[in-house]
Amino acid sequence: MTEKKLRLGIIGLGAEGGMYANFIESGMVPTVEIGAICDVLDEKKAEADRLGVPFYSDYKEMITSGDVDAVVTTVPHYLHPEMGIYALDHGVHTLVEKPVGVYTKQARELIDFAATKPELTFGVFFNQRTNQLYKDLKAMLDSGELGKLRHTSWIITTWWRPQGYYDQSDWRATWGGEGGGVLVNQAPHQLDLWQWMCGVPKSVFAKCAYGFQRDLVVEDEVNALVDFGGGATGTFITCTNDIAGTDRLEILCDSGKIVVDNSSKVTVTKLKEPEQELSKSMDMESVRKLFTGQLDLSELMTTETKEYESVWGGQHCEVLRNFAAAVAGEEELLAPGADGIHGVRLANAIHLSSWTGQEVSIENFDEETYMTELNKRIREEGKFEARN
Repeated sequence: MTEKKLRLGIIGLGAEGGMYANFIESGMVPTVEIGAICDVLDEKKAEADRLGVPFYSDYKEMITSGDVDAVVTTVPHYLHPEMGIYALDHGVHTLVEKPVGVYTKQARELIDFAATKPELTFGVFFNQRTNQLYKDLKAMLDSGELGKLRHTSWIITTWWRPQGYYDQSDWRATWGGEGGGVLVNQAPHQLDLWQWMCGVPKSVFAKCAYGFQRDLVVEDEVNALVDFGGGATGTFITCTNDIAGTDRLEILCDSGKIVVDNSSKVTVTKLKEPEQELSKSMDMESVRKLFTGQLDLSELMTTETKEYESVWGGQHCEVLRNFAAAVAGEEELLAPGADGIHGVRLANAIHLSSWTGQEVSIENFDEETYMTELNKRIREEGKFEARN
């Protein structure tokens, strides 16, 4: 391994950027050092001075300064693409926070531009992909041992946010400033993981509530039904008004089932034969015993439960470590930037379906119609300029 450290420029020293700075400063990512800090707030210079690194108020100046080898963008969502393109255009490796963009058109512009710079590393900060639980499940599903997907559902409502959370800044929970609600702020990791493990859906039909339980205009409750093709379907439910919260993922396949509770406990059931074969071969006496609880289920299936522990900060540090290793040519990116389009497109399609009341194609997503509908809402909001 190389002994040279990656000089990382942090654009935006808010909660997220500050957390990454602390991880790096404390030595939790030995292959990365802080090269410089950029923030539009001049008071952040004091932190840069404390860390002994250059401070910039203009991200373009930092990128072209020669102080950084790479940047991470911890800024409002709409800014990720333009900053990413500028960094890549000036020979700087780029790690963008999720989501890659607010809408597919701008996300695709960044991804397409990055493809013209194959010598540079372009990643997206999907830290949940470093979670060993989800890595294990993806490997299991990719192996085919559970057979083909039949249905999957994810109820993820652990995002409770009070009204004060939305009132603390003008851009939060707005169409023009944030581009949406729970789908673009809280749930992008789950939208990414769901498709990373189960595959990219072909279409979606969704019902969203806008300002349902909070004083805002964007979605705070979502119910989406997706079609994976071949008869396989999925449901995704999320909201920001459930203070008790639920996090439960189920994946049903031909030869077994995965259940994940609270992103920490996994129960895997494996059938001795594919379910259709059991259906064909089971006699009615065995069915009677099954229904009355007299059948020994070990004759049909095995069940294993495993608990996973999560180390705070470990996932974020692993993304940074993996990114530095990819820059050094030592590893493949766990979350390539191009993968970021999937979650953005699904979120856009959910919005569009709920706005139009129609099932929306993901394979042939209508970007122009989406932009027309989004800009209509931005204009009605009256706070920000329309997007193009």
